[in-house]
Amino acid sequence: MGFLDALLGRTKPVKPDLDQLFGLPSAAITLQAAAGFTPTGVGSVCFAAAEGGAFAQVQQDVQALLDMDTERGAAAGGHSPIESTRDSYGYTWLTSRHAADDVVSLVSDVHAVNTALESNGFGPQLLCSLVNFTDTQGRRLALVYLYKRGTFYPFAPMPQGGEKRDNALELQIKAMIGDDLRVEQDLTRWFPVWGAPGL
Repeated sequence: MGFLDALLGRTKPVKPDLDQLFGLPSAAITLQAAAGFTPTGVGSVCFAAAEGGAFAQVQQDVQALLDMDTERGAAAGGHSPIESTRDSYGYTWLTSRHAADDVVSLVSDVHAVNTALESNGFGPQLLCSLVNFTDTQGRRLALVYLYKRGTFYPFAPMPQGGEKRDNALELQIKAMIGDDLRVEQDLTRWFPVWGAPGL
């Protein structure tokens, strides 16, 4: 950062650090011990689909890679195929499902999708990645990774449905996972992810 940037208060954008995703299994243990939230086995990656054959080919390659891993897992009693869906905002979600106690494999899938898109020049299309949790009261929670910030935040929709969030729960979770994950400190960046798969 140059002198002029410092003088004018400008900062360099945070560089994405996909290895931050590997902190999720530790955060899952913390959530279960401290708040009773357990993984659901569902994780997803959200991106804005780009026009053109190159992006379509990368998306097909990612799908094929994960499906191949899925077939090996299914042969060993593992997880179901990767699903691709589009939400009402036009974003594409690739969703992976594993056994609820296999957070490591779920995170590996999420990391693989992010890495494949990034290494093929489509990092700007990546929005976020989610790993979902639930508790015995039926409350739902996602730990959301913001690709462009390299940070996480909790997203907790209210159990009764509708587009309402449990802000108090989100702040409690923020305090719990601070030792496991790099938490986004700017609360205005805790965007709602209504309609995310598994939530």
